[in-house]
Amino acid sequence: MDITITLVIVVLTVVVSLMGFNNSKIIDNLIFYGPAIAQRNQYYRFITCGLIHADFMHLAFNMLALYSFGVILERQFFASPQIFGREAGVYYLMLYVGGLIVSSMPDYFKHRDNYYFRSLGASGAVSAVIFSCIVLYPRLPISFFFLPGIPGWLFGLLYMIISAYLNKQGGGNINHGAHLWGAVYGIVFTVLFVSLKGNINVWENFLYNLRG
Repeated sequence: MDITITLVIVVLTVVVSLMGFNNSKIIDNLIFYGPAIAQRNQYYRFITCGLIHADFMHLAFNMLALYSFGVILERQFFASPQIFGREAGVYYLMLYVGGLIVSSMPDYFKHRDNYYFRSLGASGAVSAVIFSCIVLYPRLPISFFFLPGIPGWLFGLLYMIISAYLNKQGGGNINHGAHLWGAVYGIVFTVLFVSLKGNINVWENFLYNLRG
């Protein structure tokens, strides 16, 4: 197995999340908590909240989705000189970390003085990676749990439907709403930076690959 940025992120997130399952202090120190950011300038929480998860299923869902799309997207970022070439690693990290930050911003402005609101999970960043991959390779076959080789665009649609349902159900500290903002960020990031740095017409490439 090749060591990729995606694999490093997955391993780090799994290790920290598993530690957090048995240590509430780790969760308290890393979780997204508006007052700690607004009043104590703990801006790192925008990122560290993505290293912890509510339970094993939450962790497994996010990390399997990230690995399924991330290794493919990262490989294409590096392999294609038309996209990012040697700078691919920088842009991939900008996509992932930016997804964490941007997806938490609506909650920050809404809950920065709310002492009862907390959220955790890598949902926003995972969503950004998924939809970046879908923009570039919409028909890419993805095997995930019981879904063998479905097109990426269909997986993304199911991912968002499940997220919307779980968000409506509410409860717990899982920020399912971050999936939406992460998806938006992933799409905008890809269109913007591929257009600026690459030699690909993103819209024409999307339609061409969608028709397959």
